[in-house]
Amino acid sequence: MKQAFALILGAGLAVSSPARAETVTLCTVVADAATGTLIEQQGTCDRRVTPASTFKIAISLMGFDAGILKDKHTPALPFRDGYVDWNPAWRATTDPARWMEKSVVWYSQKVTEALGEERFRGYVRAFAYGNADVSGDPGKNNGLARAWLSSSLQISPLEQLAFLRKLVTQKLPVSDRAFAMTEALTDYGVQPGGWHVHGKTGAGLPRKADGSLLRGQPYGWFVGWARKDGRAVVFARLIQDSERQPVAPGFRARDSLLGDLFATPDALPATR
Repeated sequence: MKQAFALILGAGLAVSSPARAETVTLCTVVADAATGTLIEQQGTCDRRVTPASTFKIAISLMGFDAGILKDKHTPALPFRDGYVDWNPAWRATTDPARWMEKSVVWYSQKVTEALGEERFRGYVRAFAYGNADVSGDPGKNNGLARAWLSSSLQISPLEQLAFLRKLVTQKLPVSDRAFAMTEALTDYGVQPGGWHVHGKTGAGLPRKADGSLLRGQPYGWFVGWARKDGRAVVFARLIQDSERQPVAPGFRARDSLLGDLFATPDALPATR
């Protein structure tokens, strides 16, 4: 697997050209969930970027703990004009299961709105989630709806693992039901290699030095955890495209990581 990672990284680090879109694998990192011992680390894994939709894992924990989310199908909220809807799949009544499956931004915003600024900020700080900055875009007072969307909240792949380890070992200040329901919503099932995987994709744009969005060069995340034979691991992969591609970067990060780590029984080495 180390050779596979090296090939991916080597190819991705090439300078992009107008004729061909390229993808950089910025980081792939895997750790033992119980001990935190690193199993694999490739690339630069301590640089913070937007969590984008991977933050739905945290929002799920908050929502179920606070009683705003009840179960997989409650509450079901209708779509309304004015909600974020650049993805046509979001223009429909959405419940927690559909929210996570379709990564519906406006549903996240309804949950954080119901939490309110004080509780929302308190959860993020209690989770020690990245830089824990939920102020939002400078001067816009929109952190409750935008902090995790190419805005103030930033997290590195290694910090993703620290958060996920606390989720897996249930060391976050939320209820047992919040843990259980978040696991249910993020379930990818048992993979060919025998690992039962949970995770979330995400895609977001970086910002230029002047604060404007760098369009066409999105980040793609896949983060989560997996269990097999009494063993649990946490993982994160972060990629970046040189230009927009037909398949969303989060989906490509997910599919490549599942193939690299969980497609065969011996793809993931023992803890080193």
